[in-house]
Amino acid sequence: MKRILSNLAVVATGAALLAAPAFAAPAAAPAPFVPTPEMVNKGDAAWMMVSTALVLMMSVPALALFYGGLVRAKNMLSVLMQVLTIVCVAALVWFGWGYSLAFTSTNSLADPRFIGGLDKAFLAGVTPASLAATFSNGVYLPELVFVMFQMTFACITPALIVGAFAERVKFTPLIIFVVAWMTLAYFPIAHMVWYWAGPDFLPSAPTDSGLLWGWGALDFAGGTVVHINAGIAGLVGCLVIGPRIGYKKEPMPPHSLVMTMIGASLLWIGWFGFNAGSALESNAFAALAFVNTFVATAAAGAAWAIIEQITHKKPSLLGGVSGVVAGLVAITPAAGFAHPGTAIILGAVASIICYFFVTTVKNKLNYDDSLDVFGIHAVGGIIGAIGTGIVADPALGGQGWIDYTAPVAKAGEFDLAGQVLTQIYAVGVTVAWTGVVSAILFLALKYTIGLRPDAEAETNGLDISEHGERAYN
Repeated sequence: MKRILSNLAVVATGAALLAAPAFAAPAAAPAPFVPTPEMVNKGDAAWMMVSTALVLMMSVPALALFYGGLVRAKNMLSVLMQVLTIVCVAALVWFGWGYSLAFTSTNSLADPRFIGGLDKAFLAGVTPASLAATFSNGVYLPELVFVMFQMTFACITPALIVGAFAERVKFTPLIIFVVAWMTLAYFPIAHMVWYWAGPDFLPSAPTDSGLLWGWGALDFAGGTVVHINAGIAGLVGCLVIGPRIGYKKEPMPPHSLVMTMIGASLLWIGWFGFNAGSALESNAFAALAFVNTFVATAAAGAAWAIIEQITHKKPSLLGGVSGVVAGLVAITPAAGFAHPGTAIILGAVASIICYFFVTTVKNKLNYDDSLDVFGIHAVGGIIGAIGTGIVADPALGGQGWIDYTAPVAKAGEFDLAGQVLTQIYAVGVTVAWTGVVSAILFLALKYTIGLRPDAEAETNGLDISEHGERAYN
């Protein structure tokens, strides 16, 4: 019996060995991560839709009224029409190819550090079910909300440019310029600054992120992408087109500072969506950007009024609103990084430097930047962008490179000198890129279809010559 049992055991063991595979099967690959609708926070989505509407308000009506009040009455409607049409055209361009070029990297048209591809052209694959990541692990927005929020930035940026050569540009060439400039300047810079592909949203994988993001450049809400980009393009435009007829020979006062004040006030309100919305969530960093947008702007407006009181003995409303806009511009890149105390200092410093450029540098160099787009947006944006490298330092109460998974400053890891140098590099790339692209486009239009109306049309006003109507009867 023992022998029989022993033989059965051997047979059983052999059968088990024969049944077992020669090699262990490899472990199954983990399924790719797919976010689900449950990861969307409805509060975040609601805040971002409100922010989107606030940023749209910054273009129409706010910027249109702000610029419209600053020009002479005979050019009022032309400025309103330019801003309105640019918003319409920019929205369609964004839908067509802008979103894809700015916020994709697959099948890039060139080096993916500089520009995206056309995989999402005409919003291909973007549906109510598709999601876009925020800065926190596992938190998402409906992709359509992200598309719309970024669309409003793409709308206001080219609209800012027209103030530099207001009252002396033809309508159709301007719109052609806007389409080409957005494609060749705005979308690449937006991609370089804001496109990320790293798992922790920090500059850990520079080849998979936009160039400037990979360098570690900080731009919370668009100091480089929006303000320096538009301000430099405006300067190039006013130089190529030339000064207005009668510049420095006849008075050219704003025709309605009341309208300009209304526009500036609406800009300030809308800017809360612009800056606080750039947190992409309704969280502590949105709150920080909110308060910084308030106090930096207040400091800048007060600083400009104080300077005028000292130099002219009469603080002007025009100066007050100029200071407010300078403060809004300067705090934009630093909004989610700075402590409110350093935000106040940044706003005041930017206001003083912008005042110097608007009142002194422009007169010395004799360029006709009609509504001070370069003096406020480019200069304020540069001060804000470089200043962000300082105010973000945790030693000064800043947030450093924010770890959004745990809202704590990464103290001890922030290199102040290195960050400031990175910010300077980012400013240099932006100035060079948009300067070259803008010069090529303006010169090409000037020597083909022409940019400027004839002297009679300009003297009579663009309202009549370009649009056949008047603002006031």
